[in-house]
Amino acid sequence: MKKNTEFPFAHARRISPSEVIAAEQAIQEQFGINYTRRGRPAKSETEKYQSVSIRLHPQVIAWAKSEAEKQGVGYQTIINEALLKLVS
Repeated sequence: MKKNTEFPFAHARRISPSEVIAAEQAIQEQFGINYTRRGRPAKSETEKYQSVSIRLHPQVIAWAKSEAEKQGVGYQTIINEALLKLVS
């Protein structure tokens, strides 16, 4: 038997960005709470990475993974740094 107190989440709508801003302002005005956004700050257009798909020799991947393990970073970071050194 279904409880009457259950909210019909399947029929709920998402709130719009303007409603989010209005709610944040109301909370700040009423309670004096500053709303700070969580997460990483947005990157500028020059800092954003472009997604690509390339095929690399297995030796290159093995080298990058071993270097990444030594440095405690991802192997794609190692490949990116090596390529940046070549073009700089």
